[in-house]
Amino acid sequence: FDSLPPARYKETMDTILVRIQQSETKLSMPQVVVAEYEIMEQRLGELKALQSSLQEQQKGLNYLSTTVEDMSRKAPAEVSQRYRSEIEVILGRWKKLSAQLVEHCQKLEERMTKLQRFQNDTKTLKKWMAEVDVFLKEEWPALGDSEALEKQLEQC
Repeated sequence: FDSLPPARYKETMDTILVRIQQSETKLSMPQVVVAEYEIMEQRLGELKALQSSLQEQQKGLNYLSTTVEDMSRKAPAEVSQRYRSEIEVILGRWKKLSAQLVEHCQKLEERMTKLQRFQNDTKTLKKWMAEVDVFLKEEWPALGDSEALEKQLEQC
């Protein structure tokens, strides 16, 4: 019985596997191109919540690792190897998922910054175009008024 994992091990393993599976499913959904800042903020919040959710499971993951180490010392080699392989797969998926989450967050933050910059530039351009439009609609000075013509030429 010393070589068998405690009941908590199985419960923790199931919880972590479900969490990993849910997270992998969320990350594997095709991403839609979004050009609305609010939607991007919402998506970033969801990704950060997913990261937090995974971090909450870190203690369970540590518990699984230490339990496997303890069992390895007591269990026969083949049983020990089976549990080690199982935890290695879990840790690999965990690391991959964590890296993907970080990458997705970074990319989304970069895109949000670019979109914000683009929106600011667009706003500035529209303001400038409105000013130019007012200028172009002004009445042109008479042909004999050289001073007014020079002033308008400078503005152009």
